[in-house]
Amino acid sequence: MQDRGPAAYIAEFIGTLLLVFFITAVVSVYVAAPTRLNPNPFIDFSVIGLVHTFLLFVLIQTLAVVSGAHFNPAVTAVMTMLRQIKPSDAGIYVVLQFLGGVAGALLTKALLLDEGAAANYGAVSVSDALDGKIFPGMVVEALGTFFLVWAIVGVAVNPRATKEWAAFAIGTALGMAVMVFGPLTGAGFNPARAFGPALVSGDWGGAGEFILVYMVAPVIGALVAGFVYFQILAEPGAKGVGGAEPVG
Repeated sequence: MQDRGPAAYIAEFIGTLLLVFFITAVVSVYVAAPTRLNPNPFIDFSVIGLVHTFLLFVLIQTLAVVSGAHFNPAVTAVMTMLRQIKPSDAGIYVVLQFLGGVAGALLTKALLLDEGAAANYGAVSVSDALDGKIFPGMVVEALGTFFLVWAIVGVAVNPRATKEWAAFAIGTALGMAVMVFGPLTGAGFNPARAFGPALVSGDWGGAGEFILVYMVAPVIGALVAGFVYFQILAEPGAKGVGGAEPVG
């Protein structure tokens, strides 16, 4: 468990800001009514998913050495459970992640005031494909976050993992989850990413739905992923990466 300091706190704020800005910007451009920037719009979650992939790859490569590159309260929650970060530092991380999410959404609104309004500046919502229902939305957000955190703990936290592939594996895990689940819930998988544009646009989709689907479900998915992964590795007789002894 490492001590975190001002540099780590700043990195979490800047990283979350950039994460939310680029995500909400690409959503504002590719999921919108006709605009000057995109006169023939269509929802292209392959492009949006690739942006998530490249973006998270770059942020992890540049900021993981400073803060661990959480950029997500659900990730910070599971890292606290796994004793990778102290609870006091985790609390500061979460506050700065939410502030970064708001700042990123505000930057998108400032640059794409007219173009982004139709997409609520990247705000997430449960789609008609799920009949707008809360429980299926929670399942989708929990599953997407589970998959993301499974990749994180598998390649970045597991001491026997090949760390050189961590940024690529985590980025592609997020991008793939977005391509699959984006049409269903907007693929938040991150309470700070969901909160920023919701606050800036005023589009919450109902307070109960927002809290359960985009705040509670990702944290549950993250905690389950961390618990299950390390329970599997820690089982008597289980083998770690490359047939090594289990993590204990």
